[in-house]
Amino acid sequence: MEIRRVVTGHDADGKAIFVGDEMVVPVTLALLPGTEFHQLWGADSVRAFPDDGARPSAKSYFPAPGGFRFGFFTIPPDGGIGAPPDLDVVAALAEFARKLPGLAEHLEPAEPGMHTSATVDYGVVVSGQATLELDDGEKVVLNPGDAYVQNGTRHRWSNSGDVPAVIAVSLIAANHAKVG
Repeated sequence: MEIRRVVTGHDADGKAIFVGDEMVVPVTLALLPGTEFHQLWGADSVRAFPDDGARPSAKSYFPAPGGFRFGFFTIPPDGGIGAPPDLDVVAALAEFARKLPGLAEHLEPAEPGMHTSATVDYGVVVSGQATLELDDGEKVVLNPGDAYVQNGTRHRWSNSGDVPAVIAVSLIAANHAKVG
């Protein structure tokens, strides 16, 4: 899925103008077939308006203190195609670290998909069906139009539906005593 990103700014006289209009191709990973990350916008500092439409610098998947992220996250149906049997795991992990820096460090190898971040996450399910699971195993199924606020709790996502689930997400950095 491609997402169109339209960005506004100001000209030299302060008039509102369109400064960007482009399709954003998702980040995909050999290690997570069918999963897509559309990184639309984000920064690692308190923002001033980027009048020229330049995407701010965002060095890792999760924002640094004062930072934020905005994008789309696609979750393939559970039991999908899975990683290919001939996958070069070392190369796939290197790709993961290169394309989504900082994300893997938050994932728990003993509990696949489970993670905690120092963020407040706002999301809206755009299509499909996404399941949000907390660390005690409690689950809530979210359908198109359902919204959530994730307050730095330990969680994971899955999709028991038969089509990919697409979620629009915004991650806002927050102080979190249990996360670096």
